[in-house]
Amino acid sequence: MNLKKALIILGALALSSCGTTSHVESLRGGPPPPANATIIVAAPDIQLSILTAAGTLQPRSDWTQQASAHVAASIAERLQQEGHRAVAFEPDDAMQGRSGQVLRLHEAVAQSILLVHYTPFMPLPTKRDDFAWSLGEGAQEIAANSDAPDARYALFLYARGSYASGGRIAAVAVGAALGVGVTMGGQDLFASLVDLSSGDIVWFNVARAGVNADMREPGGAAALVESLLQSAPL
Repeated sequence: MNLKKALIILGALALSSCGTTSHVESLRGGPPPPANATIIVAAPDIQLSILTAAGTLQPRSDWTQQASAHVAASIAERLQQEGHRAVAFEPDDAMQGRSGQVLRLHEAVAQSILLVHYTPFMPLPTKRDDFAWSLGEGAQEIAANSDAPDARYALFLYARGSYASGGRIAAVAVGAALGVGVTMGGQDLFASLVDLSSGDIVWFNVARAGVNADMREPGGAAALVESLLQSAPL
């Protein structure tokens, strides 16, 4: 099961009826960043699609680019408000060499966190109560290959979402009249804060965007980031 499927299951189980941006219980482990910390912000990994009348997903690169830019700006602004310095880690640099390996490892670990802590499918009751996840000391490669080699923390954000087409909206109306449920799409995402010196994931949270948090718009992206990061130890 990949991250996209894990997020879809999570949304269906816990957040599918939300009308506004919401987050599930955040998880935390390890020390938070001190005041005035330098935090590397990995370029948001976002993919948005249009949900057609037939229920298929068609990627929209324009939406993805808009959302990525707005979310990145909102994260940087939030960190600055908290007194931290945000340093961008661009995608072309991020996926090169060992730092790319760390990012792919982070994706795999995040998938495990989603399945173990946020869904009922993993029979690991002892792990559910013990939030101890790490990328290992190799996480230091992120700082070493950034413009802030002395930075200790990095923030990651991952999102997958779809928006209903006009035809899909019509299908929803017809389905409602017939008593058949038809989904309108949705946007699920998570963020994590990593201590690069140890690789430990200090904080993790999941959210589903509602109608008032359209990440394709500056205001919607800001609302979404505020909801997602409201419990972050920043």
